[in-house]
Amino acid sequence: MGDAVQLLIGTRKGAWIYRSDEARRSWAVTGPIFLGQIINHFVVDPRGSGTMLMAAKTGHLGPTIFRSTDGGATWTEATRPPAFRKSDDSTTARAVDYTFWLEPGHVDEPGVWWAGASPPGLFVSRDDGVTWDSVAGFNEHPMYWQWAPADFGTPDGPLLNQIAIDPRDARHMYLATSTGGVFESLDRAQNWRPLNRGVEVTFGPDLYPEFGQDAHFIAVHPLNPDRIYQQNHCGIYRIDRPSNDWTRIGKSMPPDIGDIGFTVLAHPREIDSAWVFPMDGTSVWPRVSPGGKPAVYRTRNGGETWERQDRGFPTEQAWFTVKRQAFGCDAVAPVGLYLGTTGGELWMSDDEGDHWRRIAAHLPEIYSVTAGPAS
Repeated sequence: MGDAVQLLIGTRKGAWIYRSDEARRSWAVTGPIFLGQIINHFVVDPRGSGTMLMAAKTGHLGPTIFRSTDGGATWTEATRPPAFRKSDDSTTARAVDYTFWLEPGHVDEPGVWWAGASPPGLFVSRDDGVTWDSVAGFNEHPMYWQWAPADFGTPDGPLLNQIAIDPRDARHMYLATSTGGVFESLDRAQNWRPLNRGVEVTFGPDLYPEFGQDAHFIAVHPLNPDRIYQQNHCGIYRIDRPSNDWTRIGKSMPPDIGDIGFTVLAHPREIDSAWVFPMDGTSVWPRVSPGGKPAVYRTRNGGETWERQDRGFPTEQAWFTVKRQAFGCDAVAPVGLYLGTTGGELWMSDDEGDHWRRIAAHLPEIYSVTAGPAS
């Protein structure tokens, strides 16, 4: 299929698939799929099976997982979606409000998927998304209620918003949460520890607590998994393992732009290159493009300096909001970048951010954009 790309788009009211030609210039559209339903995340298995999973919150089925094995032509519901262990204790009983994140398992574990939910919960499927089990190592951890207090989190509720796996070792995993920050496991999710040293919490009494951070997004570099980028509620960070200390690389962003946003993307081949989409994080936290002038910022030196990339974007009165799952990239050379806005616009760059063009408009509010090879 050459360099053809498919974009899996989850929105407030359904899902769409955009498939490109090999030049990434024209796009064929499939959809809407599940029109009217909330699709928080839409992912295809990169390990070769072709299975597609959707994290959906429906009016009649509630929170569930849909799966397709024929490129999105037909869909079935998971027979056992993610659910917490039942409890008779009203103070600790939990019910999944919605599944937020879907993560394919390690390449050596075909058929394994992981899911993160609200309230913060970790779930695993061992049968390619058909049935899901609660992961006791996190969900029943003695520190759970301190790591995930019920009254703390995003406007849409507290989140376990991301799962990342070290490509060298299926036992080595990371979580990003809106209530406790980043957590690490070395034994395939049986035990967890906070990994937040050096990350500020400007909204709490302790500036550098062990946990309590709001980790918006983490990017484990595919070529050097010891390099991790983080977009946090309080800035952009980087860590180089085995260090346990994060460095705030967002301090070198232009002061009038700041380093607040939801997503950070690692270049698939260049370890020191990454992209962010900054949003206004001033006192009222409007979460829109600063000054109404959208731009992506790229670093080529691990965060020492950043360059503005805005050619093709509107130059005024463009108040983009891009959610944490709505900014993605492919692995083509040059890298393609894709972002979706809450205003239903889909933008792309096929030259690593140097130029941007709009490829779709008038979609519902975009929740997630996932890019990969066309099937």
